[in-house]
Amino acid sequence: MLRTVLKVLLLAAVLAGAWAYTRWPRINQVETGATPEYPEIKVRDYMAGEDKVARAARATVERLPMWKLVAQGKGPGGSEIQAVTGTRWLMKGEVTIRVRREGGRTRVHVKSRSQPGPADFGENARNIQLFLRELDQELFGVGSANPL
Repeated sequence: MLRTVLKVLLLAAVLAGAWAYTRWPRINQVETGATPEYPEIKVRDYMAGEDKVARAARATVERLPMWKLVAQGKGPGGSEIQAVTGTRWLMKGEVTIRVRREGGRTRVHVKSRSQPGPADFGENARNIQLFLRELDQELFGVGSANPL
């Protein structure tokens, strides 16, 4: 009886692993506007100024659970924030957020990269989607839509 249960559990684990491996693209980095596997994840544009958006981006990183701000800087090319994340899959994530004023709008570009391994099981895409959703919340409040 115990051997049968163990065999069923082992088979279930193997099938779950195979499903997870084929469910998501086998990549370990996702960038807004640059990852063909996730065309819906795009660079975000805001009408607010660069400083306001950068402050909101930092505040967003600081309040997200399992995210930690590790660096921040500003230069002629805009502002950059670097964070690390813990994930459900025991992977460490590195997130880079670039905020730059371009042609009357502020653009937010996000890159999320996981360690270790060749596949992230969709975690990097979820990191970016969560960050952008929470950034909108920080900038515009509950129920507010992105103006662009």
